[in-house]
Amino acid sequence: MSQIMGKRAREPEELESSSTKRGRVGPSSRLLELSDELLLRILSSLSVPTLALCQSLCRRLEGIAGDSQLWKAAYYDRFVRPRASRIPGIKESGAPRASLFYSSRTSKWLDEEGLVQRGRDVNWKGQYKLRHNWARGRCDVSEIAVAPAVSTPPLLVQLYEGTIVTADARAGLRAWNARGRHELMASTDLVEVGETSRSAVVPTSLALDGDGGGYGSEEVGVAVGFSNGSFRLYGLNVGRPMFHHRCTHAPHARSPLAAIAYHEKYVATLTERPLLSLYRFPSGPDRHLAGDGGRWEAPALSCSLRSQTVWPPLSLSLRRRFGDVVVSIAYALPTVSSGWTVGIQEVQVTADGEIAGSRLASAIKPGFVPFSAPASARSCPLASGWTGPRRGLRSSSGPTSVCYTHPYLLATHPDNTLTLYLVTSAADRLEISAGSRLWGHTSSVVGAYVDRRGRAVSVSGRGRELRVWELEGGVLSAGGGGGGGRRRRATGAVSVPVRVEAGMDGEAAAEEDVPDVPDVARPASSDGGPRTAEQEAVGDGARWNGWIGFDEEQVVLLQPKELSQALVIYDFT
Repeated sequence: MSQIMGKRAREPEELESSSTKRGRVGPSSRLLELSDELLLRILSSLSVPTLALCQSLCRRLEGIAGDSQLWKAAYYDRFVRPRASRIPGIKESGAPRASLFYSSRTSKWLDEEGLVQRGRDVNWKGQYKLRHNWARGRCDVSEIAVAPAVSTPPLLVQLYEGTIVTADARAGLRAWNARGRHELMASTDLVEVGETSRSAVVPTSLALDGDGGGYGSEEVGVAVGFSNGSFRLYGLNVGRPMFHHRCTHAPHARSPLAAIAYHEKYVATLTERPLLSLYRFPSGPDRHLAGDGGRWEAPALSCSLRSQTVWPPLSLSLRRRFGDVVVSIAYALPTVSSGWTVGIQEVQVTADGEIAGSRLASAIKPGFVPFSAPASARSCPLASGWTGPRRGLRSSSGPTSVCYTHPYLLATHPDNTLTLYLVTSAADRLEISAGSRLWGHTSSVVGAYVDRRGRAVSVSGRGRELRVWELEGGVLSAGGGGGGGRRRRATGAVSVPVRVEAGMDGEAAAEEDVPDVPDVARPASSDGGPRTAEQEAVGDGARWNGWIGFDEEQVVLLQPKELSQALVIYDFT
């Protein structure tokens, strides 16, 4: 019978020599003994990568390191203060003014004051990550199939704060949610009701107004121009997705509308002849028709101007300046000596709808002579949706597209470059600066969009290469005086390619990423040089039927394919 052995009892000497188990004592536990206020003060001196790392250490540090005030200060120091330090009057050398350092009460937020006014509703860590991803070109990508086949004329697209509006004769007017599930929000037919039948009309231009037509409502104003010269205005209720037909304006000139702009109570149209027309709604509640609360009275024609100097590609826009409205047309301009340049025409209209003046400016150097449009060219209308150079002219160096958002005028070229111009629009003068050529693309640049802050996105024809540009303050300026010709590179001298990265996590990216290589910015030159295959294609009349635009969070690209069309959404959140 086996004997079961019990556990041997320890001897008294062993009990005395055995050490008791002690708690772990180290710098981490001593740090956590501090109050939240002291920890917050300590974490405020850390870099952003270290601050993001602290959130993974423990639950307490996760909450404190994610404090909104920490990320608000980091956002200001990286994205706002560098812009504020470039305000004229602050010297480049030496320490910046103390007022430029972050302060919750006295900091100057420039045009980002709206973020501050939202108070606690702002996720400052999310805003920092968003701007960081823009600066690095890091994004996720998705697609929305919008048409089973390529339409003629091309599908029209506009974007406003996460809502995409498309228009074509086959599917009508549609609104898509660019954020979240990418679903169809609302749609309505674009038909013309006759005495005996209903027929679809062909949309040729599209514009959005975020102010809902000037009434400050939650609606997005939608203006659609058609091939018969008429246009319609709709209201898109984003909260309860639905299009409301507001009014229809009969054709003023029997010519397709090549461009349309909509801002508050003004609508500007440009026909293919080209004829510029400005329409104005009555002020106050008189806009609504009696007995029909959902419909508006059609706007009245304020003025019309016919131009013999506007050439495609072009850009039409409306903006407020003091109490007046300024209608701007930026366009390509052929010249005898240089081949091509850009021009701009401004029409100033008073609050009463009267023309206060019209003026022209171009980037032509002294001694250059623009082409006079021959009789055949005057009678030749602009093709619907046409964004490329006109056949029969020296188009090898001509721009493939033009985008103007005051004060930035951006032209794209088939030689893989872009040209940036700065427009000065003062009470006594209208000027276009000498252009600066932007390099970075590896194939013909077919489209670009620039916003009022100088951020731009461009796309090339081959491989759909996208690049993000920071053009605020111009691209390259030369130092003068005692600087010995020293050249200062502003933010616009750098662009980054858009890189799609799957599985982006929610943490802010480290700032120790590999620095981007600056792109060379050179003065624009009209010398062509040997033409590439892509230059031949664009110069011979080929055109890009896509579209590109962006808001604060996303870039949307209309990508025509062989048998379908899709909206490609690049999400930087």
